[in-house]
Amino acid sequence: MEKMHARDLYSYYGKSPVLQGVSFDLAPGEFLSVLGRNGVGKTTLLKTIMGLTDRCAGALDFGDSDLLSLSTPQRSRLGIGYIPQGREIIPQFTVRENILMGTFARTDGRREIPEYLFEMFPILADFISRRGGDLSGGQQQQLAIARALAMDPKILILDEPTEGIQPNIVKQIEEAIIRLNREHGLGIILVEQNVPFAREASDRFLVLDKGRVVMSGRSNELTDTIVEEHLTF
Repeated sequence: MEKMHARDLYSYYGKSPVLQGVSFDLAPGEFLSVLGRNGVGKTTLLKTIMGLTDRCAGALDFGDSDLLSLSTPQRSRLGIGYIPQGREIIPQFTVRENILMGTFARTDGRREIPEYLFEMFPILADFISRRGGDLSGGQQQQLAIARALAMDPKILILDEPTEGIQPNIVKQIEEAIIRLNREHGLGIILVEQNVPFAREASDRFLVLDKGRVVMSGRSNELTDTIVEEHLTF
C-alpha cells in the first residue's frame, strides 16, 4: 500500500497562493481529518491532491508517483477516489449508470458494481434504475460515494460529505466512512465541520488557517481549546 507525502505544498488560483507551505503524511489505511473555518483552504487542499487548481509547487507524492506531474485522470487511476462538495453525480443517468462510471478509472478492466456497495447503501439497490437527479440530497451523496468506491480506490477523499444532508442519512454516511477505513483498509482524507465525528473517526487531524497548517496531531489531541481557537465561528 502506498503512502501519501506532501512537503511545502503551495497551490494557486491565478497568481494567488491559496495553500502556503502545507505538509502532511498519510500512511496506508490511515484516516486524516482536515479542519478549519470556511475559506481557509480545506477544499483547495483536496483539489490540489486531484490536480484541480491552476498551479502547484512543492512536493506531493503517492507511493513512487510524483502527483504534481500527473493529470487528474492519471491520479484517479493510481487509486485516489474523490467525492467533491456538491457530489457532481450526473442527474440524467440512472443509479446503475452513475456507479458504473466509477469503474472506468479501474486499471484491471472490470466493469461490474461491487456487491458490498449495496450492502452498505441498500437504498441504491432499491433505486438502481432511478435517475440520479430524482434522488434526495442524502441519497445522491451515497451514490457519489458508491461511484468513487466502484473504481476500487486505495484512498478516498471526501469534502464535507454530510453537509446539508438530512439527519437520518448523516449517521449512515458517517458509519459507512468508518467501515471503509477500519474494515476495508481504505485511507481517508476528510474535510469536515463536525468535530465530534472527526475525533471519533480519524487517526490524525490537521487544522488550516489562511492556507497554512496551524495545528496537527493525533485525534485525541484535538482539544476543546484548539476547537475554540481555530474552529468556532
